[in-house]
Amino acid sequence: MDTKGIVLKPEFEKAIFDLGFSEFTEIQEKCIPLIQQGKDLIGQSFTGSGKTAAFGFPTLEKVIPGRGIQLLVLVPTRELCIQVAKEFRKFSKYRRTYITGIYGGESINPQISDLRRADVVVGTPGRLLDHLSRGTFNTSGIKILVLDEADKMFEMGFIDDVRRIISRVPGNCQKLLFGATLPPEIMGIAKNYLNNPERVKMQTYVDKSKIVQHYYDVEKEDKFSLLVHILNKELGGLAIVFCGARHIVDAVNKNLNKQNIKSQALHGGMTQNRRKQVIDAFHSQQLDVLVASDVAARGLDIKNVTLIINYNIPKTSQEYVHRIGRTARAGEEGKVISLLSWDDYGNFRRVLEDKYILIHKMETPHFEHVEFVKQQRYGRPSYGRFSRYRRR
Repeated sequence: MDTKGIVLKPEFEKAIFDLGFSEFTEIQEKCIPLIQQGKDLIGQSFTGSGKTAAFGFPTLEKVIPGRGIQLLVLVPTRELCIQVAKEFRKFSKYRRTYITGIYGGESINPQISDLRRADVVVGTPGRLLDHLSRGTFNTSGIKILVLDEADKMFEMGFIDDVRRIISRVPGNCQKLLFGATLPPEIMGIAKNYLNNPERVKMQTYVDKSKIVQHYYDVEKEDKFSLLVHILNKELGGLAIVFCGARHIVDAVNKNLNKQNIKSQALHGGMTQNRRKQVIDAFHSQQLDVLVASDVAARGLDIKNVTLIINYNIPKTSQEYVHRIGRTARAGEEGKVISLLSWDDYGNFRRVLEDKYILIHKMETPHFEHVEFVKQQRYGRPSYGRFSRYRRR
């Protein structure tokens, strides 16, 4: 492995070897030495840049097992919490470090027991505040605090919760803040709580040379038919189809199943156990397609995703970047296809305000029009317009 001058403790170097790392990524190369030196840090990096390892290895090195909670990682969603805790356990394979994930949607009693034994806690703001109010979360021994995807915590309305949690950890602990974007509110957190932080910024959002970005302009009633056509033609690995709302996720997934496409839905309205089942099935490639909302898919690290389809265009360029960052990982190539209809135009204009995003318009192909059954809360289902073929 090309270590680029970075030296980790032997048990972590052995874990890196087992995980198949060939070289450190840009964000890892820049952050690991600074974190090892004990500096506070602000890291700006895109999805898929290797950020978890960038703060994971150097912080876990500093944890001494059996001496209480020393490392706290604050994340915006349950899925990211599970993902980071899982990665940390891989990183700590050769050191007996007790790592626990603390998030809502699960019974609090097992978490209380886990917190008594924990060396490292990865948690979401709401559930951590619940434990703090109960007195079941002892923060006095925390040496390092990591705010992961701080921009998303702000977008989701957790900024005051984050401040309350920071106020409960020792003031002299090392603090690390990461986000794909750094809005003024997040920089305010950094100014108020971080001590002379180093600033690390990635050169670009994504490796554009590895991602082909296309879009089709299509009538709204033809969007699903074009989606089916694309999946049947383009799918060579795993695909994620992003939708703008839960009911759209469910409707698209059910209709894909009717077209014999192996897909499952993933959104915040599902139970935690069901969401975990879906994520595990996608990880193990029992599914071909994951139909997801942005919040539910945030923080997912899944290899071999070769195709991203925006069934609905996200509201901001930041969300677009997060979506496309789930393909073309570790030097692999990927493709992003966006499906535009009239109600996507406003969002699309906002996405294109980012000068780094270059999306090429494609001529709409000839495709067979298929039936789309819309989801309705009451009454009988309604059916989309049906015609045998459509040529654009």
